[in-house]
Amino acid sequence: MTAQEQKQTIRQEVLARRDELSATLRAAHSGAISARLTGMPEYRRSQVVLGYMNFGHEFASELWVRQVLADGKKLILPRANPLTKLLDLYEVKDCESQLAAGSWGIREPIVELCTRVLSPNAIEFILLPGVAFTREGARLGYGGGYYDKLLAGIPHRPVLVAAAFTLQVVQQLPQEATDQKVEWLVTEKETIRCT
Repeated sequence: MTAQEQKQTIRQEVLARRDELSATLRAAHSGAISARLTGMPEYRRSQVVLGYMNFGHEFASELWVRQVLADGKKLILPRANPLTKLLDLYEVKDCESQLAAGSWGIREPIVELCTRVLSPNAIEFILLPGVAFTREGARLGYGGGYYDKLLAGIPHRPVLVAAAFTLQVVQQLPQEATDQKVEWLVTEKETIRCT
């Protein structure tokens, strides 16, 4: 089995498990994860934060995104560009008026209402989405490579954090040269410093 086939199998298994979580449990877990994220010293020190809007049954990152704005930090959110297969970054000041459903139904910045961030150099803290993670920081995304490309293009090293439910933590993941690891993994039960 190739690395790509292994990844696809793990992706399907973890997503199926995640989809079985009740809405009540997902909400409770998301609240706990959000509180852990905002309590991190690395987050508290950061003024410019890149987040994402959740979709499907993943961690409800919107709770955390709203807290970033409430904490007076500069919030940057991605918008998938289907032509370039890259993430375009925008500063968002209001989640109600500046976001609309885009690719895959994910709420994304409305280009006309947000300021485009051309250089990611100011970003200090990045919250990454994903399907599965290891305690060592390996990350399995949804398969588009959008975030790996984004991270490869950032010259400095912001704090890389992933938020996931405990059931998304796996023993091992096949890794390729382009795969970027996270430094921190935050679940509803613990904050893991990846090795």
